[in-house]
Amino acid sequence: MDLLTVVVGALWAMLPAYVPNNAAVLFGGGPPVDAGRTLGGARLLGDGKTWRGTVAGIGAGLAVAGALNLVRPAVVDALGVALAGFPLRAAVGLAAGAMLGDVVASFAKRRLDRERGAAAPGLDQLDFVVGALALAAVVAPAWTRTTFSLAALAVVVAATPLLHLLTNAAAYGAGLKAEPW
Repeated sequence: MDLLTVVVGALWAMLPAYVPNNAAVLFGGGPPVDAGRTLGGARLLGDGKTWRGTVAGIGAGLAVAGALNLVRPAVVDALGVALAGFPLRAAVGLAAGAMLGDVVASFAKRRLDRERGAAAPGLDQLDFVVGALALAAVVAPAWTRTTFSLAALAVVVAATPLLHLLTNAAAYGAGLKAEPW
């Protein structure tokens, strides 16, 4: 399998996980998931993790998976590469797992006494990837094993931090985020 095929296939397969956190930023707001609760004097998650953002993020990831399923035959024909389809379980695992990974990272950042928006290199860029792949592996294990070879995982781990920085910088430039990371 050539490098281009692995890169395209890996990024394609991660799209339903890449979109949810961006959608949560765009459509979030409202009541926080932690309802203001604290642990050890610090918020569990903070005001940035809202129910509306979580639902919007998962919905956006599912919509992306559905759209990719629709265009997949034409894209496969045009590019001449095999691309994964997204059964519902895999789509849910990727989208909900991405949001779950972000929530777990927010919880960890609060425990480390980091303020909302404070940078946590590595954690900020890969939290949702770990969550998405872990939940997908639980709810759609065969699909996850088939879709994410070691080479594909390496592409995801290498490409995601760069994509994360670029999309966050764009959101910051558009006034959608308070910080560019």
